[in-house]
Formats: sequence, structure tokens, C-alpha cells
Amino acid sequence: MAEKKKIPEIRFKGFSKDWEENDLFQLVDVRSGRDYKHLLNGNIPVYGTGGYMLSVNEALSYTEDAIGIGRKGTIDKPYILKAPFWTVDTLFYTVPKEKNDLDFIYDVFQKINWKKKDESTGVPSLSKVTINSIQVFIPKCSEQSKIGTYFKHLDTLITLHQSKYNKLVTIKKAMLEKMFPKNGADVPEIRFKGFGDAWEKRKYSESFTNIPNNTLSRAELNYNSGQAKNVHYGDVLIKFGELLDVKKDEIPYITDDAIVNKLRSSKLQNGDVIIADAAEDETVGKCTELVNVGDEMVLSGLHTIPVRPTLYFASGYLGYFMNSPSYHTQLLRLMQGTKVSSISKTAIKDTAIFYPIDSVEQFKISDLFQRLDRIITLNQRELEKLKNIKKAMLEKMFV
Repeated sequence: MAEKKKIPEIRFKGFSKDWEENDLFQLVDVRSGRDYKHLLNGNIPVYGTGGYMLSVNEALSYTEDAIGIGRKGTIDKPYILKAPFWTVDTLFYTVPKEKNDLDFIYDVFQKINWKKKDESTGVPSLSKVTINSIQVFIPKCSEQSKIGTYFKHLDTLITLHQSKYNKLVTIKKAMLEKMFPKNGADVPEIRFKGFGDAWEKRKYSESFTNIPNNTLSRAELNYNSGQAKNVHYGDVLIKFGELLDVKKDEIPYITDDAIVNKLRSSKLQNGDVIIADAAEDETVGKCTELVNVGDEMVLSGLHTIPVRPTLYFASGYLGYFMNSPSYHTQLLRLMQGTKVSSISKTAIKDTAIFYPIDSVEQFKISDLFQRLDRIITLNQRELEKLKNIKKAMLEKMFV
């Protein structure tokens, strides 16, 4: 049997000695919420992301910082607890022994595959014996400190980018509520300077003409090649945004060319809107507007309602308006079903389309949201990049 490697792939300069193998109980003192020291009155803040904290007025206070681990439920997300804190008996927490660095031990905990340690057949759970017996390699304290500080800085960057991303998403959500009329109003709450006319209101049936869709399943699609791309309702609900860029976004192809030949008359074009007519929740009715179709043949698939505007709308306007509360709330009363919600072509005709008469205002609204989407996408990519860096470094900087 090959001997386990005792040094990581990447190290800080000046360190060369082998790492030492230890059981966790040699490094940390494993405790649970039952290990009460003393009770205090008043709520004590807990820092972390666990689901095991009680909202009562009795709390525990400890002088040391520690690492929390789920004992039941979510067992694969350790997090640092900062004193003073309190826990319940469904949460283990560990206090590093002697000179072991808290941040380094936390990084070790993140690398452990806790799900593989699951001892239950139902709700995931861990025991103190299992935690104590997990074997890990660690270096001397000075190297621990450098590694712990590195990952602490990386986590801070991730947290900052996550916070920025969340704020941008919140801003977009708020703007979708405020830049389109609601509650019977004929103007939105927020508007570009220089526009003051009341918005136009038209029936859905006056604004669109229906285009046939197909009922091809996922099994009849592929992501490699084909004569036509096919938009599945599941992608509209989860994957695609308000605008579907045919040139950039990944859309599956129809595998059978013979089927494509029968569906050519249903080819979509720029400005067409694809509505998902079924979902497991109130997201039914989510839609996407096609842009950059070019010479591509694009069709609308299973559980979709594809429509083509009969009126002029600035590119992108319908995609944002029809995903805003101004329009989507109109669909809520029309939804049918219990486990799966749906909306019919007949029912949706009762909805209304609101839009500014001046196409310049339509364009400005669309352009604002497209710019915001680009910023959100860039921040999301930066966030994913940092997360991937952390994942890679957890693999390369530990034995």
C-alpha cells in the first residue's frame, strides 16, 4: 500500500518539514450544546450560518472562539463561532487545543468530506466518537497561522463580493417593482427625467399573436449539434434571464432533423417572447424575450407559450416588463393546480400590457436593466472565480 503523502502541493516559502498525522481529538476539544457552563439572561449573538440556534432568552456564553458543526441535519458546513455564543444539543462545536490556529483548523474542517462521515439512514447526523476519530495532517503552528490567515483573507474577499452581488440583485428586484406601473396606476413610481405622459394599457390579446410550440422532451434534445435550437420551459424558469441571447446563451438542439423540418413554420425571431406555462411554484409565467436570433432557427418547446408582439416595443422592454411584479401579479389569480401550477393560453388573455407611448422611454428602461444585468453577471463571475480559487487551494495547500 502506497504511503500517504505528508506535504501539500503548495506551501509558503521557508517551510519544508513533513506534516504530522493526527486524530481530531488530538487537535480540538469536541463539545455539544449540552456542555453548558453557565446561563445568562438576554440574547447572545451567534456568528455563523447554522440552522441550529434557538431564539430564546436563555443563552450560553463562552470565552473562547470555536468552530460549529451540525450534529443533525446539515452536517457539511462548518463555520466559526465568535465568543460569546451559545448552541443547542443538535450542534457540536470544537475549540482548538493548545497552540493550534483557529483559522487553520477551520480550513481543515472545510476540507473534510463530512457527508461521507454520516452515520444515519435518515436525517444526516454525526457522533462525537466519529468526529474525534477523523484523521488529518497538520503542520507546526507557525505554518498553520500563515495558511489560516491566507484563507481568512480569501474568505473576506468572497464575503465582500457575495455582499456586493446580493446588493445588486436586491437593487434590480426593487427597480423591477418601481419602474413599471402597479396597483392600477398609469405611471411608475420611478421614471426617467423628461417623460410625463400616462402609460398605455393594452389587452394581452391585442398585443400578441400566438406561435405554435412543440412538446419535445429533454431526451429528444442535445447540446452538441442540430439544425434548430429548442427552448425548454425548465430553462426559462431556471437558466435564462429576461433576455435570451441566442448567440451567447446555451440552448439545446433538436436531435432529429426530420422533426425540425416539420416545425420550420414555428421559427422564432427577435422580440418574440417565450412564457413558461407550468412550474412547481408561483414562478409559472416567467418568460424570456429573444434577442440576437440572426440566422439561427429557434423553436419553443415543452410547456411554453411563444408569442409575437403585434405592436412596436423597444428591444428588451417586454422581457423586463413581463417579469416585473406589474405583470406577474396579474398571473397569480389565473394559476391552476396544486403540486404543479399552470396557466392556459385562454386565461392569460385576461392580462394587460403596460408600456410608455414614447419608444425612447421604453429603450431607456430596457437599457438600464441590461446594464444592471451586465454588472450583476460580472460580479457573479468574480465571485465564482474566488470560490474556485478557494476550492483549488484547499486541495493543494493541505495534505
